[in-house]
Amino acid sequence: MSGIEGKVIAITGASSGIGEDAARELARRGARVVLGARRTDRLQQLVAGIEAAGGTARQRALDVTRLDDMQAFVEFATAEFGRLDVIVNNAGVMPLSPLAALKIDEWNQMIDVNIRGVLHGIAAALPVMQMQGGGQIINIASTAGHRVWPSASVYCATKHAVLAISEGLRQEHDNLRVTVVSPGVTTSELAETTSDAGIRAWLEDFRQVAIPAEAIARAIAYAVEQPDDVDVSEIIVRPAASPN
Repeated sequence: MSGIEGKVIAITGASSGIGEDAARELARRGARVVLGARRTDRLQQLVAGIEAAGGTARQRALDVTRLDDMQAFVEFATAEFGRLDVIVNNAGVMPLSPLAALKIDEWNQMIDVNIRGVLHGIAAALPVMQMQGGGQIINIASTAGHRVWPSASVYCATKHAVLAISEGLRQEHDNLRVTVVSPGVTTSELAETTSDAGIRAWLEDFRQVAIPAEAIARAIAYAVEQPDDVDVSEIIVRPAASPN
């Protein structure tokens, strides 16, 4: 029996990219996955595919920017399976632009999803895990949490924040495993939220070396499968061909 089999794992942003592949990988290894995203049609297809392959999955509409929605998502997971062992705070957006473009609505969107969404996930899951006497919170950051690029300063700031929040959470609890997974450029729909034409062209070139989302899914699984007294605090996964 693996360290994943039988665990109840909730995943936000599960309708595509890293969240979708993580759902498949963890379910394949025996986890009972609970999937949240706004695009419920995709979630339904994903759940159907997982169950057709012999796995166990549930889905619920989720907007991570709303605390009540996140709390309802966690309550749904515990109602379905009786507990919550892991939450993967994966939902994120990346509409890049120069600061001078003053795309303030996009800045606020990144703050709301990338920072507030992670905090909402923690706020919803932490009381359940404290009552259980343990659990694991996995926050998806980025290599952008370790450096800054022009036109990506707000996005990078949100991912730096995820690192800081995660480390603070880890230090505050000795019975909670806290893991940050920081992907480099990865195949996903993340870049599609960028509206600036010049930045989109730069991104297309930058993403030529992208690794598949399943590589990040395997990193998540590695962190989950460790013994309860082992906390993999951070994993950075990037393309071998990428200097960033």
